[in-house]
Amino acid sequence: MFDPGYLQQLVIALPAILLALTLHEVAHGWTADKLGDPTARYMGRLTLNPLVHLDPLGTLAFAVSLAAGVGFGWAKPVPVDPRHFRHPRRGMMWVALAGPATNFALAIASVILFFQMRRLGLGAGFVGEPVALMLQASFGINTALAAFNLIPILPFDGGRIVAGLLPARLAYTYSRSEPYGFFIVLGLILLGWLHVVFWPIYTTLRAAELALVRNLLGILGLD
Repeated sequence: MFDPGYLQQLVIALPAILLALTLHEVAHGWTADKLGDPTARYMGRLTLNPLVHLDPLGTLAFAVSLAAGVGFGWAKPVPVDPRHFRHPRRGMMWVALAGPATNFALAIASVILFFQMRRLGLGAGFVGEPVALMLQASFGINTALAAFNLIPILPFDGGRIVAGLLPARLAYTYSRSEPYGFFIVLGLILLGWLHVVFWPIYTTLRAAELALVRNLLGILGLD
């Protein structure tokens, strides 16, 4: 049966979804560009236009998983050519880290803005209430997107980070699993085991974000 409440939730969350996906991919491209790879810039992938970055299936995954209370999905991967990096494996690690780090920062910013709106009494009314709800959604969406991408399976960002931290020989062996990464994750989803990998990352990130927010608000005298 159609749930109008879910549609309302999706409409409110849509700006947060678009911003989370767009800035995640732009962060990858921007970091690669700064490390010497202009591929993303030449292909127009440093733009903030979400239509350039959206993947239809990944966006649909966000919409469907949002009904379960945790929205996660993906955008079109930014093209990166590690041959342009001085240290290709290390460069790929920093490029991979940039995406989840951006979502981590967005989640923190969302919580701070939400708390300040509530503290100032701005979280109600025709405009204030939807904005406050959108900030709440942004916190969950960005945390989930960061956690999903930090799953330590190639070609996810977490897998790239692991490959960058491993010794060269082990990294080479590990990299050979990349062609099977999608099927591994699909298998985890079909078997209902993805949460075993996802939830520890999600809850750790969420706790770290909230702890940082409390400390920042305390330092600024805004708690």
